Amino acid sequence: MAQIVKDQPQFVSHLFLVIASGDHMIRLFFAYVCSLFLLSGVAVAEQSSAPAVVLPPAQSISLWPQQAPGGDMVLGEERSNAVGTVHHVVHARMEIYRPSRPNGTAVLIIAGGGYAGIAIGHESQPAARWLLALGVTPVILYYRLPADGWLPVAPFQDAQRAMRLLRAQAGKLQIDPQHIGVLGFSAGGNLAGITATRFSETFYAAVDDADRLSSRPDFAGLIYPVISLRAPFNTTRSSHHLALQPDSVSAYSVELHVDQGTPPTFLAQAADDPIANIGNSLLMFDALHRQKIPVALHIFPSGGHGWGIGKPGTLETAWPQLFADWATSCGFPLATVARTK
Repeated sequence: MAQIVKDQPQFVSHLFLVIASGDHMIRLFFAYVCSLFLLSGVAVAEQSSAPAVVLPPAQSISLWPQQAPGGDMVLGEERSNAVGTVHHVVHARMEIYRPSRPNGTAVLIIAGGGYAGIAIGHESQPAARWLLALGVTPVILYYRLPADGWLPVAPFQDAQRAMRLLRAQAGKLQIDPQHIGVLGFSAGGNLAGITATRFSETFYAAVDDADRLSSRPDFAGLIYPVISLRAPFNTTRSSHHLALQPDSVSAYSVELHVDQGTPPTFLAQAADDPIANIGNSLLMFDALHRQKIPVALHIFPSGGHGWGIGKPGTLETAWPQLFADWATSCGFPLATVARTK
């Protein structure tokens, strides 16, 4: 049967789903139902939210020294709406924020938006403020979008290139090249997941010495992620925009690419998510567990989709501290500054 362990009483939503025996999908469903039962009547005694940190000026680094792969397929100007969702990215780049006392860990932040936009204001920047307060070096990825006319492979090229550039510049950025993680939300969780699983594959031709370096994240956080493009999970905007590539389902369904080289992975999602069905996280947990990859799965009974760092007063605000503690337990210090008790 499934064993459910609550870790740290003040975080009652912290659940490790440990699979023991029997048919794996039945066991996952059992673990899922049990987690909802345990969570439904409790309140979180301690919650995390983005601290009141003002982001300093960012260091912007272009991902491509000249033209991006595929050439100038999309021209025009980048634009952002009232809530900070960015559209029409032409200049793929990463924006790096330098903590005053860096702890050596960096995290590439990949916001979602269904591959039609990037929720910089709602997801990337709050996550960056939180990580910056911990001494982590947050890196926000601005990636090219298939909805704008780029080939579906474009965002995967950008994320792979960003990981390599971070390692190439680790010394200048005061980060450990073996302590670089990735944090993805929604469609960004799909992009982060493929970056974490298909790092040994080539998405673009090498352009400089940085491309000799590994693009494998050392750890991954996938928050309400789009994992699978297979039915019945193929109803998202992500699935629609990636479908322009004939083999998109096999190419970009993350669970199909998990192997023993996949980095430790953290998953958090709400059971009532109307966009990315909770089955996405269950599939990913099962795929990781089968390969004996360290994995934590946290299911909140409600919250829907797109909560970012979490709205104060809700259960899902617990996930940042859970992620920080989990990453630290895996050997990647995120919580050394935040945890003072």
